[in-house]
Amino acid sequence: MSEHVVITVDAVGGDLGSEPMLEGTLAALEADSELEVILCGPADVVEPFAAAHERVHAQPTTQSIGMDEHPAQAVRKKKDSSIVVGCRLVKEGKAQGFFSPGSTGACLAAATLVMGRIKGVQRPAMATILPSPVKPVVMCDVGANADCKPAYLVQFAQMATIYAEKVIGIKDPTCALLNIGEEDTKGSAFAQEAHALMRAELPNFIGNCEGRDLLDCKADVVVTDGFTGNVSLKTIEGVASVLFGCIKDIMKANPATLLGALTMKKGLSELKDSVSPDLYGGAPMLGVKGACLVGHGSSNATAVKNGILMTAKCVRLDVSGLIAQLVKKPEKPE
Repeated sequence: MSEHVVITVDAVGGDLGSEPMLEGTLAALEADSELEVILCGPADVVEPFAAAHERVHAQPTTQSIGMDEHPAQAVRKKKDSSIVVGCRLVKEGKAQGFFSPGSTGACLAAATLVMGRIKGVQRPAMATILPSPVKPVVMCDVGANADCKPAYLVQFAQMATIYAEKVIGIKDPTCALLNIGEEDTKGSAFAQEAHALMRAELPNFIGNCEGRDLLDCKADVVVTDGFTGNVSLKTIEGVASVLFGCIKDIMKANPATLLGALTMKKGLSELKDSVSPDLYGGAPMLGVKGACLVGHGSSNATAVKNGILMTAKCVRLDVSGLIAQLVKKPEKPE
């Protein structure tokens, strides 16, 4: 890595406590020699770790935001929480990106209210890589905006296309609208209007895709409202978890199946890794000033490492700057 990057990390936001956060931070630093981390959290957690490791700085905080708290209210009231402080350091220019496995709503609120929304962006949106063994498919929005206007989806598609091409490395990504049928006339009035707008304004738009096509989609970017996207994502993750559990039970059922399991262990392990959310580590908030990635609440050390590295990658590739150029309105002649 050639460009020095400073990332703030929420050391206590996840469900598993600070241990995987510290382990993942150390692994990220070992993988990226130009990375510097500011750990935000209780003094007794962040200060000893920072003292023991180079390129780590402690930012003690006295508050935290729980998963069950109202996001916007918590962000406004808890100014010294690890999430708010982490975002504030980005706004102040002391860091370029923020990573947290904490409350998604609080991260979105802090990124929008503290880091700030890019001028011209109607609504920031979350993008993620669907856990598919076939190919990477970017879905946006997956939870930031439960209620949307059709025009928002056009901008979601534009921002997600930048992420897919620049960060994930998909060449000339195509885009589709998640709907209940492939025909232009299918779906709700909202879906039909969104389809018409996307058809008119997006050169990479190829039409609708259905839920059954998400993991083997002909499109590289799938766009939907945040409610539908979040339900779809959680359904896929849940089905994958149940199926792998069932396969494990079947293979442990008797000596014959156990022997078969041993011969398939490597392949099954690779398949499980390919659909694991730990692979990318987090979902970026597209449309805010700076890089902000949110990981799973249950992020382990591997997910934390990958989430921090992905945040640094978004900074180096200037994703927020590219989005700002995309939505910049031409100045009116005097």
